[in-house]
Amino acid sequence: MAMEDPKKVEEGFGYLGNHEGTYNEYHDEVKKEQSTEHEKQLEKRVAPENLSSMKLKDDDQQPASTTLKPKNKRVASLDAFRGLAIVLMILVDDAGGVYPRIDHAPWNGCTLADFVMPFFLFIVGLAIALALKRVPKMSVAIKRIFIRTIKLMFWGIILQGGYSHTPYELVYGVDMKKIRWFGILQQRIAFVYMVIALIEALTVKLRPTVLNPGHLAIFKAYRWQWLGGLVAFLVYMVTTYTLYVPDWSFDGPESKVTVKCGMRGHLGPACNAVGYVDRQVWGINHIYTGPAWIRLKACTLSSPSSGTLRDDAPTWCLGPFEPEGLLSTISAVLSGTIGIHYGHILIHFKGDAERLKQWVSTGLGLLVLAIILHFTDAIPINKQLYSFSYVCFTAGAAGILFSAFYMVIDVWGIRTPFLFLEWIGMNAMLVFVLGAQGILAGFVKGWFYEKPDNNLVSWIIDHVFIDVWNSEKVGTLLYVIFAEITFWGVLSGILHKFGIYWKL
Repeated sequence: MAMEDPKKVEEGFGYLGNHEGTYNEYHDEVKKEQSTEHEKQLEKRVAPENLSSMKLKDDDQQPASTTLKPKNKRVASLDAFRGLAIVLMILVDDAGGVYPRIDHAPWNGCTLADFVMPFFLFIVGLAIALALKRVPKMSVAIKRIFIRTIKLMFWGIILQGGYSHTPYELVYGVDMKKIRWFGILQQRIAFVYMVIALIEALTVKLRPTVLNPGHLAIFKAYRWQWLGGLVAFLVYMVTTYTLYVPDWSFDGPESKVTVKCGMRGHLGPACNAVGYVDRQVWGINHIYTGPAWIRLKACTLSSPSSGTLRDDAPTWCLGPFEPEGLLSTISAVLSGTIGIHYGHILIHFKGDAERLKQWVSTGLGLLVLAIILHFTDAIPINKQLYSFSYVCFTAGAAGILFSAFYMVIDVWGIRTPFLFLEWIGMNAMLVFVLGAQGILAGFVKGWFYEKPDNNLVSWIIDHVFIDVWNSEKVGTLLYVIFAEITFWGVLSGILHKFGIYWKL
């Protein structure tokens, strides 16, 4: 396996270099710091016993060796989990149109599509913990964090700012008066990555090498990370429930439309503080014009699918709303904070059983809290607002799922069924850009015969899948599974074989 420079900072997309095995080295350092000079001399002569604690599995035995240097290992479950997030993104983006139940919830609630973004942020946090355990040179680390943030923003604006219209239109270019400054990469992931990574890097000398006894020791050791999460939570909650939202207007199909608000603390589609902040800070022309709320029952009788507007539909149904906006991104810092907590557990707890105990209990606690908040109507689960209950629900699900992956792949050693997810996870940035964002499909569609619709991609969808199965739903689903997900799994495996990875 080709390995990236272990000093490079990691993020949620792209091939994560030496993100594991690093915790093995960490435990080795802890052992050395706690040893006396006499014990250090013995350590050099009694390698097998001392090295056994560095293994991934508790019951593995280290073969006799004349060196104490442990072999670096990747946490394969982290690669597989990242690959799963990419696969889910492709599935819901390309099959969600015919299966609206897996597409984003129109407003309150949580569907399969609504797990994708928080999963990535969870992975971002976990990867940062492993990458920034040690910071040999602070200035270099800070520089790399800012450079990687800028790269994420650049690719986000190119892919989701309105410049690229593929694969649906063979057109490039954007009116700067309407460019979308928000998106998955340029706003949500870039901002969360920058905040979490800066806190982790700047506090590296303030945290202990060895945890003190006690259930809250890991929270105390990383109190600055949790303080950052608390600040984000307070800013979001105070703004959401106290900011006054006045009436606002947007350009409708025929004339300007005015939405009546004049209220505080509203959590509905039209008059919430999340949308108001984006309209004020960025301007209404730079906001996403196709929000999921247009599929609400109040807007269309075809709900949860898209359809013709009702005659009595509210004025705001055609209005813009930014699902990756400023205030909701501040709330998303919590998703990264919970992810980095899981990374800290991986670093400090040597036993698989103890790690899983910590992870599963945290995940279950978050799920229970989210369900209580949602079903008591205190704070509904809402992806568009990135509500606190949504943070807890999706982070809890991510924690439980990652724990399951870790147990099956890294503890039990059952890797073969998940290899395609690992391969995709190692080349996540490439699959995201070329696959999930449709760049490769758009390139192939660009080679058409007589008219743009007469291209290889459209022919395969219509004649190989939809016509054969005589069903648009079944045909589309099979196309996504075999012509997209399977294709990218195989290609990622080939690239992995040759050590080719797209790294930011």
